[in-house]
Amino acid sequence: MGLKKEIKDYIIITFGLILIAIGIHFFLVPHNLAAGGLTGLAMVINHYIPNLSIGIIMLIGNIFFFVIGFIFIGKAFGTKTIYSSLMLSVIISILEKVAPISKPISQDILINLIFGILIGAIGMAIVFNRNASTGGTDIPAKILNKYAHLEIGKGLLIIDFSITLLAVIAFGATTGMYALLGVIINGSMVDFVIDGLNITKRIEIMSSKTEEIRKFIIEELGRSATIYRAIGAYNLEKSDVLITVMGKKEFIKLRNFIKEVDPCAFIITHNVHEVLGEGFGNILD
Repeated sequence: MGLKKEIKDYIIITFGLILIAIGIHFFLVPHNLAAGGLTGLAMVINHYIPNLSIGIIMLIGNIFFFVIGFIFIGKAFGTKTIYSSLMLSVIISILEKVAPISKPISQDILINLIFGILIGAIGMAIVFNRNASTGGTDIPAKILNKYAHLEIGKGLLIIDFSITLLAVIAFGATTGMYALLGVIINGSMVDFVIDGLNITKRIEIMSSKTEEIRKFIIEELGRSATIYRAIGAYNLEKSDVLITVMGKKEFIKLRNFIKEVDPCAFIITHNVHEVLGEGFGNILD
């Protein structure tokens, strides 16, 4: 089961990396939108050394950052992060060979920025959601955190801002400001997509058929639940409140079952963005 999960994780991570590469290659690179990170730095270097492709520069950069990371941080890199960072460079190199871009898909720089960041952010969220990252400038941010006691988020912001300043020098103020806008949008979009991927339902059920519902949750849905004894404020009658957490698809099945056994049941649902523990995320990750 562990090996199957690992294989599944790497397949999903690879899909996320393909999305990131598509966003970079087809939308950001043609307009020189160096929106931070190692990708942005590679675009700036490629501007001055065009014989070096962006994919190759990223590959060299990732190897360099990993060596620096091992020296200053130690073996704090998971195999998934090493795989993700190197594979992203490889995928971009492949795209540069099989689908070279001679001109932007759209002449509207803002349209390219939005689509490039949106597609890339979905890919990054998928990668992050599988406990991996694309490496790159994450590593110098961790070094700053260790030696300068600077929060990783602030370290990344400083590094990305520095790269967008280089983009201003290389590509002009307008393109550089678009790149900075891309940095801001990307951070927000990644958080938004990760929240959407991880949403589960917390459900509170008050019903005269608590036992039937409890059995359905455990036997049919494979989930557990907690039952509280409550007193109704209106008539002071004692009743049970059943509380459970499950995915959106499971909740639809549960809701349909409750409609059949007790149409008068009272149900409250909440969107929960993270659940850790048995049957959900590993609390140790």
